[in-house]
Amino acid sequence: MKHTDRQAADRGPSTTLGRADGWAFLREAVRDLRTTGAVAPSGRALARTVTDPIRVRAPRPLSVLEAGAGTGAVTRALLPQLPRGSRLDIVEANPRFVARLHDFLDAHPAPPARHIRVTVHQARVEDLDTEQRYDVIVSGLPLTNFTPDRVDRIMARYLDLLHPGGTLSYFAYLGTRRARTLLASRAEARRHAAVDAVTAAYRRRYATGRWTVLANLPPAHVWELRRPQATGEQSGEQVDGQVDGQVDGQAGHRR
Repeated sequence: MKHTDRQAADRGPSTTLGRADGWAFLREAVRDLRTTGAVAPSGRALARTVTDPIRVRAPRPLSVLEAGAGTGAVTRALLPQLPRGSRLDIVEANPRFVARLHDFLDAHPAPPARHIRVTVHQARVEDLDTEQRYDVIVSGLPLTNFTPDRVDRIMARYLDLLHPGGTLSYFAYLGTRRARTLLASRAEARRHAAVDAVTAAYRRRYATGRWTVLANLPPAHVWELRRPQATGEQSGEQVDGQVDGQVDGQAGHRR
């Protein structure tokens, strides 16, 4: 596992990607769509929605983990929201994406007053060797493309890495299970259904909200899960009514 520490942040970094980043993402999708998960990086509305727990917890310093950062679409939305004195660990297994993340961070040095520590780890999140615990975890991993056992390990690791009361925010693209049922082999459809069962079990125990982001390619659900404050406490999945919402427009406003 490789990692690099640096001071980083924003000169008002954009949440949009340049063409070079878009093409880099597409090339990786062509190489291996299973580990990339999409043919385009996350859009502005999705990036803003999945990072909303950071805004909720500001302005105190935060420890944040971003898993599956790709070319940095969510990182660009995340960095300017981090309060002074915060820590950001970025985990990305693809070495070509890691190189692009380094290029992005090198081009956006931190103002001294921000004092945000950023560490880039080249690793799978379930293999991350750290004693650090986080207030917020933001996940861009394509869970529906993995095996059920791996998804279970990832979700368990996320909860283990959170402080009590900490929030996991992750997204899942809409329509992937139906598409695989119609177009993929039976074995692939069964794998996808088994992954859905794993993530649904975690949501039943820990979910606190779900938002639908239509202004993304493809559209996605954003889920928020919370690690209980005390042993035996459960959050429960409550997506009917008060915590089930939709994101409006490119700015990612919830309603």
